[in-house]
Amino acid sequence: MVDVDSGVATVTLNRPDKKNAISLQMEQELHDALWGLEADDGVRAIVVTGAGDAFCSGFDLSGGAGVFGKEGHEEHDRELGTDSDSVSQRVAYWRMATPMICAINGAAVGVGITLPLLMDIRYVAEDAKLSFVFTRRGILPDASSHWLLPKVIGVANALDLLMTGRTITGREAAELGLVNKALPKDEVLPAALDFARDLAANCAPASVALVKRLVYRFLGETDQEAAMALETKLVWWTGEQPDAIEGVMSWMERRPAAWKLSKHDAPSEDPT
Repeated sequence: MVDVDSGVATVTLNRPDKKNAISLQMEQELHDALWGLEADDGVRAIVVTGAGDAFCSGFDLSGGAGVFGKEGHEEHDRELGTDSDSVSQRVAYWRMATPMICAINGAAVGVGITLPLLMDIRYVAEDAKLSFVFTRRGILPDASSHWLLPKVIGVANALDLLMTGRTITGREAAELGLVNKALPKDEVLPAALDFARDLAANCAPASVALVKRLVYRFLGETDQEAAMALETKLVWWTGEQPDAIEGVMSWMERRPAAWKLSKHDAPSEDPT
């Protein structure tokens, strides 16, 4: 379910009777919705949440013992005309120019927690139950979590959660740095929307897109001088764009900024 208002899109996982467990069809619909919003210059921030009491209880296990097997997934991909490479690209949310905020309103288990890990900002209900449950189902954590989680919460904490699959609360997740804030359940979505609305109303879309791009790019950069050199070139690039003038003038004139560039105007490589 998708709703767009004033530059902010809200995407709701909408299988409350199944605690928003993700089926292959739902997974495809989610990716299609998110990438469609990414393509829309009018959408400046995306908030993802769940309907009902849970955020997402994980992958739908109603298919039985073989639900995690390769065959069913490959058959689904063939029906869609996709392959394993394109499947991987569908979850590469870090490539999006659009900021993504996750409002974890309840239980987040398995893919229900690795999915938010791929997003930029995470708010969670204090009493929500979170678990990287994979090893307790005889499989491995997915969605790049082995690469990303140690960078977010440290190696020891990541090994703890990934190896044991133990359940933690939203409050504990905030203490670990896995999420930005833990809040009372009824405040989670409003807080996420407030954050998104502030971004949409007050921040230059191209500048936000560049911040996101550089942060994720530099996660794999070992040369700090090279990182700073690219950053400096992009600072100069932004300084020559009309948004730099608009940002200063709107502040001096005490009025809302009317940004000229879209999120897709941000250069993906060295602008020189």
